[in-house]
Amino acid sequence: MQSRRFLRPLWRSLTIRSFPRPSATSSPLRPFQQNRPFSPTCFRKNNWPRSPHETRNYNIDPRYRLSQAKPLITTDRLRRVARSPSTHTIVVLSIAAAVAFYFSNIQTVPVSGRRRFNCFSEESVEAASEAQVKRLIWEVERSGGRFLSDWDPRVAMVKRVMRKLIAASGTENYDWQIWVIDDPRSVNAFVLPGGKVFVFSGLIPIARNEHGLATVLGHEIAHNLAQHTAERMSGDIGINIFLYSLIFLTGGLAILGTHFIGSTVLDLLFSRPMGRVQESEADYIGLMMMAEACYDPREAVRFWKRMERAQQEEPPEWLSTHPSSSNRIQKIEEWLPTALERRQQSDCKGTSTFADMFKGAMRQGTVIEQRVY
Repeated sequence: MQSRRFLRPLWRSLTIRSFPRPSATSSPLRPFQQNRPFSPTCFRKNNWPRSPHETRNYNIDPRYRLSQAKPLITTDRLRRVARSPSTHTIVVLSIAAAVAFYFSNIQTVPVSGRRRFNCFSEESVEAASEAQVKRLIWEVERSGGRFLSDWDPRVAMVKRVMRKLIAASGTENYDWQIWVIDDPRSVNAFVLPGGKVFVFSGLIPIARNEHGLATVLGHEIAHNLAQHTAERMSGDIGINIFLYSLIFLTGGLAILGTHFIGSTVLDLLFSRPMGRVQESEADYIGLMMMAEACYDPREAVRFWKRMERAQQEEPPEWLSTHPSSSNRIQKIEEWLPTALERRQQSDCKGTSTFADMFKGAMRQGTVIEQRVY
């Protein structure tokens, strides 16, 4: 009996010491979790479950999520980034690389002596124009238009003129394709890079003959010879960088206004004046090529006078990408003696003397005839 009275308190004491009861203030975590500080199953502060109200709002209402989100860009972060030495190094290296890239892609236009930036090759421009050709064909078919067939006399006239101009421009290696769109109300024609020709039937009555048609098509081929499309694509790079820099500096608050106002100002100050210079260069180059193809360059003056009467209302020159008809006619009249001399020296077999000289001068960065100004 004594031994049993002695062992009972001992058993109780061992039980109390080995398995203490949790108090109201003790942690809800189990003992083995408290002893494993690096266990992936441990609860962290931000993993505690939300209240039912917060969970319902977080899962259902996106505005609640947005209200709980922290801003990615803050004033303090921008200040730290701006003051960082690594940021200064990146800016300096970026500016140096941009300046080196710009001056390594400077070209001289042989007929005007104009210095320009062009970073696109002919192959890349031709690849980009393929998508535009498909889009144009799709738009004509979608609008219910049609292309004239090869037996149509208007198509035959366009092909005769193009055959001579292609030889005079030295572009026989292009994959030339010609489409004449049956649209009497449109007075237009253009030649995309790679030799894709689109002529609207409304142009042919104003051209009247092959000499007038050679004026327009020679002008459009000249744009490709002078790589004006690549120049415009290269200029868009600088404009986009400038506009997006303005948007970044304003914190994106004035994104629409900055883009609209900035693009409009840059268009009036740079793009449209540059477009008028390119048009004058194409006028001169096209006039020389049509003369070497034995077309009468004097017909160019008559054609542009007919175009001036057909247009009736013409916007001011500073609002247009093309020179005014009066200025264009005046310059062509100044170039006529040179064009007539080239026609007399031509063998009328479509020699590409002027075009070859132009291409060689562009590769060398020299000026052959500074006639455009």
